[in-house]
Amino acid sequence: MLENVEKIKEILDNDGVIAYVTDTVWGLGCLPSSEKAVKKIYEIKHREAQKPLILMSSEPYHLLEYVKQPLSKTASQLIKQYFPGALTLVLEKSEKTPYYMTSNMDTVGIRVPNNNVFKEICDNITGHVLATTSANLSHQPSAKTYEQAYENMHDLVDLVVPDYGDFAKGLESTVVGVFGDDLKIFRQGAIKL
Repeated sequence: MLENVEKIKEILDNDGVIAYVTDTVWGLGCLPSSEKAVKKIYEIKHREAQKPLILMSSEPYHLLEYVKQPLSKTASQLIKQYFPGALTLVLEKSEKTPYYMTSNMDTVGIRVPNNNVFKEICDNITGHVLATTSANLSHQPSAKTYEQAYENMHDLVDLVVPDYGDFAKGLESTVVGVFGDDLKIFRQGAIKL
């Protein structure tokens, strides 16, 4: 489906930032290993330094090395039930997750969007994981269409990837922290917990 897979990979491998569709809203992303690109995302969005990025991938197992093992029973159940889908899980991070993308916190959010274009991007990039946030300026509404993402971002990012008709639904993901077997809901979104 994606015509520009090689170009996307090349941009990301060279500290670039892309905008892309997910099942919820449009995202901005880079490789988590690129501190330069992560800084670029904060600059593009005028994002407060204390707001962390999250990690997204096409498959849960690509994300598991970024969080502390073993997972609690609750976290494992939520992954089985809601990935891929509109749930972001906040878990204790592993040493692989760089502090520059978690705002020096010991936790990181992980998510597997249910969108074929996003899946294809992740399946073809180095490491299969993106450090990501929504494709809008801070305190502005999230981009819900290609047109909005393009208008917000085309002169700020290296590429806005077309959605090829696999549209975002327009409602942000639910964000829930799992601490042992306790849940803390940080944002009620598309999934009601």
